[in-house]
Amino acid sequence: MNRLCNRLIAVFLAATLIPLAATLWITTSLLEYSLSYANTSQLDRLSRMLERTGRELYQQYQEALRADVSSGRLRPAIHALTASSNWPDQVKDFWESGSAERFYLSGERGERLNWLVRRKDGVLEYTKTFRIGLTAVSDQYRQARRLVASADSRDLRRGFTYTFILLATSVWLISLAALVWCATRISRPIQRLTEGLSELAAGNLSVRVADHRDDEIGAAIRAFNHMAEQLQESRSRLVYLTQLASWQTLARKMAHEVKNSLTPIRLNVEEMVARHGENDREFIEQAAQIIVDEVNSLERRVRAFSEFAAEPPVEPKPLDLNAMVEERIVLLKHAHAGVTYDLRLSPDRPRAMADEDLLRGILTNLLENAAQAAGPGGTVLVRTGFDSACTVIDIQDSGPGLSPLARQSLFEPTISFKRGGMGLGLSIARKSALLSGGDIVLIEGELSGAAFRVKLPRAAAVAAQVSA
Repeated sequence: MNRLCNRLIAVFLAATLIPLAATLWITTSLLEYSLSYANTSQLDRLSRMLERTGRELYQQYQEALRADVSSGRLRPAIHALTASSNWPDQVKDFWESGSAERFYLSGERGERLNWLVRRKDGVLEYTKTFRIGLTAVSDQYRQARRLVASADSRDLRRGFTYTFILLATSVWLISLAALVWCATRISRPIQRLTEGLSELAAGNLSVRVADHRDDEIGAAIRAFNHMAEQLQESRSRLVYLTQLASWQTLARKMAHEVKNSLTPIRLNVEEMVARHGENDREFIEQAAQIIVDEVNSLERRVRAFSEFAAEPPVEPKPLDLNAMVEERIVLLKHAHAGVTYDLRLSPDRPRAMADEDLLRGILTNLLENAAQAAGPGGTVLVRTGFDSACTVIDIQDSGPGLSPLARQSLFEPTISFKRGGMGLGLSIARKSALLSGGDIVLIEGELSGAAFRVKLPRAAAVAAQVSA
């Protein structure tokens, strides 16, 4: 039950419990003064006192009887075992019970106290007569208790009080049950609407709330469903337009790259046509070489875009990051003889679960970019290690760094102004890292240039042992 329902119930309790308690107190007070019947409490106390007196008197009789027997003032009546068929009923019951002794009252008013004592050859019975009969005391006690019970059964004040309390409590409980039902009926649609708003805020635009009401709450639910439907349609259109704009941007960039290569081809072909018939073999060879170079450039551009759009098969396996870094640097450092490589490889030899070919491509791209940015006399810093639940490779350079504009679209396909660059290297590298379960992020480095961190999932210990 939600907080609104609880508040409604709390308001009902506060509004009804205090008047109900006051009504009960006033009603019972009026009954106390209006109904004047005999008070039986005094009789009850007297009867219980009579009971205690009878018990104490009985115990005193027993002690007096024992004392007379001990002093020899009383002679017992002997019931021989040989004459058991003629025994009184009290003696027979005592003998059959197996008890060592028993006291019992006799006489019309219970004035005689009898003491039965078991012997091997029979039963001894001592008898002493007292002036006060205990049977009469017991009868008086029972009569007093009957009067108290009868008076209690005819206590109209208590009956009226209990009846009124029961009736008032029943009415209050029925009202509480009705309020709980009404509060739940009112608060449940609001609770569903709140849950729908939470899901909508979390990004689930397909959420809808069932509407079966014609009141203000139903109108609010219908307005919510309409709003969610409009938001879902707007997001679909926005996603489509964003995708269309992205493809249009790629198309413009591709057209720009192709135009850059077609321009020299067209100019050289026009020059060749203009010089047709002239015996200028050197020019023809030079123009043909330019055309071949530009065609190769076009092929590289088309291949790069194809690689960017392709989904290569990923075969992850445990890889030694230190060994992969050392291998790539050995292959690339000859092309940049003036660059110093500062290797800070972790002695724990981190192992990553990644595709070997994709990781080679990532390292090649980042190391080549770092070496070109650092230039002759520059430094490229490479570090391996761990970061929480993943392994990392940091690649930094001492180049001029990245401009704020370049940071905004760093991993997006763009136009490259470097010689031989397609503007897709970082996009392809990050895509390869994502396919391997990792990522490439820009970090703050120790050197003055750009700094990238390659994050890859750790290889499990079992997988590392199998690879070893």
